[in-house]
Amino acid sequence: MTPAVEASGPGWPQVIWSEALQQRVRTAKVLAVGAGGIGCELLKTLALSGFENIEVVDMDTIETSNLNRQFLFRKRHVGQSKAKVAAEAVKRFRPSCNINAMQANIKEPQYNVSWFKGFDLVLNGLDNLEARRHVNRLCLAAEIPLVESGTAAYLGQVSVHIKGKFECFECQPKATPKTFPVCTIRNTPDKPIHCIVWAKDLLFQRLFGRADVVTDLDEAAEKAEEGAEGDAAAAAEQEASFFVRHPEETSEAYAERIFHRVFCFDIERVIGMTDLWKTRKPPVPLKVEALRPAASAAASANGSSHTNGKQAAAMDVSACRSMGLRDSHAAWSSAQSAQVFLKAIQLFLDLRADEVGAAVFDKDDALAVEFVAAASNLRSTCYSIPPLSLFELKGMAGNIVHAIATTNAIVAGLIAVEATKLLAKMPAACRATHLRSSVHTGRSGRERVVGPSMLEPPNPKCPVCGTAQLTLEIDTAKTTFKEFLDKVVRRKLAVSQPTIISDNFMYEEGPDLDEDEVADNAQFLPRPLAALPSGGIKDSSLVKVSDQSQELELMLIVSHQEQWDEEKDPEGFRLGGTAPKGRADAPVAAAAAGPSSSAAAGDDEDDIVEVSEEALEQTKPGLISKRKRATPEEDQPGPGKRLKAAADDVEVLE
Repeated sequence: MTPAVEASGPGWPQVIWSEALQQRVRTAKVLAVGAGGIGCELLKTLALSGFENIEVVDMDTIETSNLNRQFLFRKRHVGQSKAKVAAEAVKRFRPSCNINAMQANIKEPQYNVSWFKGFDLVLNGLDNLEARRHVNRLCLAAEIPLVESGTAAYLGQVSVHIKGKFECFECQPKATPKTFPVCTIRNTPDKPIHCIVWAKDLLFQRLFGRADVVTDLDEAAEKAEEGAEGDAAAAAEQEASFFVRHPEETSEAYAERIFHRVFCFDIERVIGMTDLWKTRKPPVPLKVEALRPAASAAASANGSSHTNGKQAAAMDVSACRSMGLRDSHAAWSSAQSAQVFLKAIQLFLDLRADEVGAAVFDKDDALAVEFVAAASNLRSTCYSIPPLSLFELKGMAGNIVHAIATTNAIVAGLIAVEATKLLAKMPAACRATHLRSSVHTGRSGRERVVGPSMLEPPNPKCPVCGTAQLTLEIDTAKTTFKEFLDKVVRRKLAVSQPTIISDNFMYEEGPDLDEDEVADNAQFLPRPLAALPSGGIKDSSLVKVSDQSQELELMLIVSHQEQWDEEKDPEGFRLGGTAPKGRADAPVAAAAAGPSSSAAAGDDEDDIVEVSEEALEQTKPGLISKRKRATPEEDQPGPGKRLKAAADDVEVLE
């Protein structure tokens, strides 16, 4: 470890100019998790601030849509590792930096507690809540300071987390963010919001927005061109000028040509990516010819307000009104969606031609909303996703939040400031900092956009850091669940009626269990720890142990260990830390529960944090509510619960 700055030295921020701190910054080993929007800016800022030993981990590759806000990347880098390209770019202007870049998932088993202990600081630039929780827990287990961050449009925040001193990342409930990878939006949507993002940010922008704005439709076209060598007609159709209206082309012909491109040609191209459909149902292309008769009949019956529309304000032009589609709460049929899609394009070209090439989506623009709704529902039809009403689609389309490069840059700078405070051994100077979307006047009368606040102490009710934490070294491949209960839980921890929670696996003991529950759970006892449901208990697993009868709760941080010295560790495991004591008057394990055979496994659809949070929110601290049961064969967790995005912001992942 590098030497600490003298406690008697200068205070913050004067300490920045001390040689001791500058030396510590140069020699400190820092882990940066994420090399996307925040991560790119963070690597640049760290290098320019004097940090020279950085490891960066990111599993993603560079997309075309990243280029307008992740400035370390260029078009030639598309498809390459974000972490590796970012590291190379930084080293070009700061050759003295030793940056080790890894294209990997931080949740992979090799990035365990022991690995985290090799760093002085961990700096998070992640956009995934599950991964952020994982990093938080490993930092707690390794007792390494964590600097967290996040951005959404003009908003941002940075916080510092130190075990036992400040709140951990999970001390306060976190709403599940609605974030979607671009590859999902472009190729494998399975929710209406995926189709809405595609229609609003990709298709609307390409048809009516600025021509110099890069979207992922361009990337899709480029990939299609690469695979169409020798087919001149297909290659020509993929040219960048495809979305430009031809001089002699009518608005009706242009609308039909666009329909064929995005709902037939592009869908057929995606179907050709056979690896995507090994475990998914492939999409179905739509033919405008099959939908045109119904659409034409409806248009003839309802008439058109083409002439009246010319006299109306631009925002009042409406494809729905011109066709008599008055009920905004009714979901359209495929034919109606096709009708609105074609009509909306025609009205844009005929009545609002001066806006084409500069239009910006506005949720109060009736025609823009109708176009996005129709395009979204048609794409939903291709992918067998239930269509939504215009009212529902408008609410969701109006709440999409975009990443902004300036916000990422400011937040990255704030991360570097807090990291420097930690290396200066001045945690009291650390702050939780919020970046606001507008100027705020504080109590002192000063106007500011960045608002610092004092860090809170740990939440005693936190399901992650609010309980006692012990380390358990054990052979998870050979030790059975029964041995774990008998030797570790009962003998070492003196737990009478244990409840065990790990990921989606749950085990309970107590006199209130039914006979069939006891019999079912007994089947888990001979299994090795690593073979338990939901991935088992293995290296870096966090296991919550509680006893309702003792009002006791603690967390075990498991490390897999295969080699043992029988003389030093005759029991075959090693328990570290100090266990809390239960109530002095706690009863001995009830005989009615049976010796280590009363168990229940819960295979719920939540991950470990959500299981714990739900239980703790519904009961007093230290008590665990009964959960849904599962048979031993239900080893795989179901799909995670999802929150509807209709009333919440949506952020497109970078």
